[in-house]
Amino acid sequence: MVAVVRSLMVLLLAQVLLEGATGLIPEVGRRKYSESGKQTPEQSESFLNEFELRLLNMFGLRRRPTPSKQAVVPQYMVDLYRMHSANGDHSTKRPKSMGKHADRAASKANTIRSFHHEESMEALASLKGKTTQQFYFNLTSIPEEELITSAELRIYRDQVMGAATPNNSSRNSSTGDGGPAGGLHRINIYEIFGVPADQGGEPLARLLDTRLVQDSLSRWESFDVSPAVSQWTSGKGHNHGFMVEVLHPEEGEMDGKHAQRRSRHVRVSRSLHQDQDSWPQARPLLVTYGHDGRGDSVLHTREKRQAALRKQRRKQQHKASCKRHALYVDFSDVGWNEWIVAPPGYHAFYCHGECPFPLADHLNSTNHAIVQTLVNSVNSNIPRACCVPTDLSPISLLYLDEYEKVILKNYQDMVVEGCGCR
Repeated sequence: MVAVVRSLMVLLLAQVLLEGATGLIPEVGRRKYSESGKQTPEQSESFLNEFELRLLNMFGLRRRPTPSKQAVVPQYMVDLYRMHSANGDHSTKRPKSMGKHADRAASKANTIRSFHHEESMEALASLKGKTTQQFYFNLTSIPEEELITSAELRIYRDQVMGAATPNNSSRNSSTGDGGPAGGLHRINIYEIFGVPADQGGEPLARLLDTRLVQDSLSRWESFDVSPAVSQWTSGKGHNHGFMVEVLHPEEGEMDGKHAQRRSRHVRVSRSLHQDQDSWPQARPLLVTYGHDGRGDSVLHTREKRQAALRKQRRKQQHKASCKRHALYVDFSDVGWNEWIVAPPGYHAFYCHGECPFPLADHLNSTNHAIVQTLVNSVNSNIPRACCVPTDLSPISLLYLDEYEKVILKNYQDMVVEGCGCR
């Protein structure tokens, strides 16, 4: 029974996803499946596996992802998905942790990827008055054809215990007190170009972004690292990683050990805080915004979809005439819920019905369809026009790829919005 359900769902996905792309299903494959009643279960399963692989290739995947239970989906990516899949609901607020830079970057991208650093390659140093952290992000899973338009490095920091609130901080700082209430530290982000000949020295690096932050706040800080990531992914530069530098101007005379203890609230390394359970969600996160050259951006407000729906509701259609019908694709039915984080499924819809002569205005017909239907009325050897999708809209998918990287991607032509005779 499970195999039958899977077979039906794979074919339903084919009907929706491969509309107008029948080249993905070779003629021999269509003939093979139409004769599946004559095949052994092993042959039918082999065909379905081959067909599913073609569907996955359409999604840009070489094989079905099989993420482990330890795979982590950053909350930031979940927030981005919820905002982008709001279906034009402008009341959906932008995540508090999203900066204006990221908001602009997302509006120009149709693919957003997140990366955690390779902990085995990190290097931590505590020098006088500062703590530096070097880490590397493996970006080899980004396809060559994807143009990276922007990138941000996100670092979480906790409020320092005993630090005053922002209100008290501003009040005390005005007195020139210089106490804990006015506690500030600077975070610098560098691109590493290489390591000097003497291994004891600091790496060769250039400053990408910097920010002066208050000790009294707990929040994510976002830094623009677009120049470095764009160079790396375009092949114009070598990826040596980043260096994060945490400075405490008012504590410049402290020894390195004291400075490291003071900076434990900046979570640039697992070793800098004791709450191991929260580390998977508090790890530094590199987020890239790119475009694969297909379709629109992720931030698709779908006003066009809403207008099409309103137009269809106004039209009173004959029961048997060409129109849109309900079709819900549940990813769990084909086992794709193992790697698709959200949504659990979606309303794809499909078109079905007659294209009778004469064609009514609401059937959204082309001149060719009108002529073909006219000829059919006097010559039955010429088929009638077909009921097909005339307006399609995208959906956003949040999923884990073959490398357990979390991706938010906009896929075009996934939902039927209008039907017509063509």
